Amino acid sequence: MKYTTTIDEKIDEEVIINAKKRTSLVDQIEAICITDSKALIGIYNESQYNINPLDISFFQSENNNVYAMIGTKKYKLKHKLYELEENYSDIFLRINQSCLANIKRIKKFSSSLGGALMVTFDNNITDYISRRELKHVKERMGL
Repeated sequence: MKYTTTIDEKIDEEVIINAKKRTSLVDQIEAICITDSKALIGIYNESQYNINPLDISFFQSENNNVYAMIGTKKYKLKHKLYELEENYSDIFLRINQSCLANIKRIKKFSSSLGGALMVTFDNNITDYISRRELKHVKERMGL
């Protein structure tokens, strides 16, 4: 494996990974880069917490607020859903108008009685994939 390190105050920091296949090392490098540059502040029980985006199962818009779901805890954020979609498009995928799903936290896909495709997250919470987003989700997930 080859690598190059350049230290220069004048350039933008960037990590480029060229790999033949996805490995745990690639996942670890991505996690370090994401965690380092994209931490979020969430509010839970009137306290503020530093949140690692990789720990979030999904972002959800509800009653004009945006929440990050980690396990069974909802952390209120001071961001709009479209801002999160722009900033975290490498990790998150829009599945319907009010939900951005963490691709790595999706446990399974299943069909409901009405024919809609449902997503079950690692915390066993389910949500539906809207017809509008279905094609994009299938392409991104390789379905």
